[in-house]
Amino acid sequence: MGFAKAHLAPQARERLMRFLAEGRHGSMGWMAERAEQRAHPRALWPDAVSVIALGVNYAPEEDPLATLALRDRATISVYARNRDYHDVLKSRLKALGRWMAERWPGTGIKVFVDTAPVMEKPLAQAAGLGWQGKHTNLVSRAYGSWLFLGEVFTTLDLGADAAETDHCGSCRACLDACPTAAFPAPYELDARRCISYLTIEHRGPIEPDLRPLMGNRIYGCDDCLAVCPWNKFARAHQEPAFAPRAALDAPRLAALAALDDAGFRTLFSGSPVKRIGRGRFVRNVMIAIGNSADASLRATAQALCEDADPVVAEAARWAAERLEEQR
Repeated sequence: MGFAKAHLAPQARERLMRFLAEGRHGSMGWMAERAEQRAHPRALWPDAVSVIALGVNYAPEEDPLATLALRDRATISVYARNRDYHDVLKSRLKALGRWMAERWPGTGIKVFVDTAPVMEKPLAQAAGLGWQGKHTNLVSRAYGSWLFLGEVFTTLDLGADAAETDHCGSCRACLDACPTAAFPAPYELDARRCISYLTIEHRGPIEPDLRPLMGNRIYGCDDCLAVCPWNKFARAHQEPAFAPRAALDAPRLAALAALDDAGFRTLFSGSPVKRIGRGRFVRNVMIAIGNSADASLRATAQALCEDADPVVAEAARWAAERLEEQR
């Protein structure tokens, strides 16, 4: 936990506006639509005086990249292998907000967890929780790259902690680890090439030249986070809600491809994966099957070549053709 003023340095706004001007947000139009609120906390809520920035450790026990070698299995980002962290953090922030309201009657409070135009990482850095690394995510000297973030905006004047400084040095492990070369330069991300964006935010077909680079990553990507040297100080989380469910820990691609809408909703109940819907999800599974080099999965892909969802059907045909070419 740390404290910051409800204000961001001009550099944060400049960075955001440059990102948007260059179109690196892809189809995430909501980022441009509310850019001013994102860049200025008081534009989002004029009464805000202070920001309480909070982080929750979600460092995994096992190597999160180990499943990349299991070509008939899927790799799901560490954060999405169990409960939706938005729900977990939001309930705790609300509890904190209620306590503050009881302790200081009349205090204005708003809580946020990645669902409003809030520049969480610059605020967390201003509050001393960590710094934005070359992969653009927050890095902590105590928790490495594994922190969920949330904020409490309040009308209380709580002062400010010292901002954290950059400790990346000459390291470029995260930049070199990116499978799709989504970092044009240190501290810059082109979301249009990021596997997390492609598998979660992007609707419609994925560019054919990017598909082979995705491997078996079907929801998110942890590569740039997992290779960060600061992770050597991280301790595995102790939060039951974040422990991977057996059904989401390297699930078989064939089983995921067979999910209909009802099956998809049941399997991912309470998970952040549920929000992308069966269509986008199975599209991702088809791309992983096409990258598997496993001829036994060709029939699985062929079974969906005429799927009712045209995006799924196109990805299935791509996968079937790719496996046929590799025979």
